[in-house]
Amino acid sequence: MANRGANRRAQPVDNTISYVQCDGLAAMKMVKHCHEESLNNMEVAQGALLGLVVDDRLEITNCFPFPKSDETIDEEEYQLNMMRRLRHVNVDHFHVGWYQSADVGNFLSNTLLESQYHYQTSIEESVVVVYDTQKSARGFLTLKAYRLTPQAIAMYKERDFTPEALRNLKVGYENLFIEIPIVIKNSALCNIMMSELTEQVPEEEGTHFLDLGTASVLENHLRCMMERVDELNHEATKFNKYQQAAIRQEQEKHRMLAKNAQENAARIAKGETAVPEDEINKLFRPIPVPTRLNPMIVSGQINTYAQHISQFCSQSLAKLYMTQALQNAKDNKQ
Repeated sequence: MANRGANRRAQPVDNTISYVQCDGLAAMKMVKHCHEESLNNMEVAQGALLGLVVDDRLEITNCFPFPKSDETIDEEEYQLNMMRRLRHVNVDHFHVGWYQSADVGNFLSNTLLESQYHYQTSIEESVVVVYDTQKSARGFLTLKAYRLTPQAIAMYKERDFTPEALRNLKVGYENLFIEIPIVIKNSALCNIMMSELTEQVPEEEGTHFLDLGTASVLENHLRCMMERVDELNHEATKFNKYQQAAIRQEQEKHRMLAKNAQENAARIAKGETAVPEDEINKLFRPIPVPTRLNPMIVSGQINTYAQHISQFCSQSLAKLYMTQALQNAKDNKQ
């Protein structure tokens, strides 16, 4: 972070899982659940991932949604019952992680970090799969798997989010998560059926790929980025006030210590007992350091929005030049 040269040193790397293999049925279940929650309640959809680990490959073969928070159901008991029933019908019932929906790529949050930390410390190979409903609705299937880095796990284990602790661990929003490649696997019969369905799609249905109507997407991204920048500015102001208060306290402490040293010299000259410095140190209690976890998360969200804006802008420009060339070719023929 502050010391970029120190970051070039070798850091611990997570080599537990090299890639994730997800069955098409499990992927469709996740997509269906996330879109239903997004359309009905605009809430974050979450669920459990089931499967098994083969060598360095994590296979996701099934999943089921978590109960809603407003329901009077013990979530832990619910998951155990679901896995027990799946085991009775010879379905993979080993817990290998969880999934969550996201809105325009904004999945990074304190809750997600906390949940993944508990998953990864109890199930070493576990992953969190994030499905972006808004981006997928625009034609970009976004299904990504993430794991916490060893630095992030050490940060949560120590529960110290001060600037000094984060600097020592070399933790920033860039290395909180590591993305694991995800591959969707279908059976041969399923691939044949998809090929037949592709041939049945009318040609005119593909004209929307040159649609330039991405203004609403960019507007939404920019609005969200402005909100995150305002929040980051608020956190920076809070930290600057802490630094100013700490400097003022240190200056006042040095002033009183210097005054006490002069008074002690006068007392010793008169043969009196000197006042210890501990009495002055007790007057100045350490100012609590504001946590830097939230600003780090907000910075990661801003980075995600900036990447999405860059992606949409580049694709819009490419479509614009392509349609311009097609229009020029049409005009020349006429």
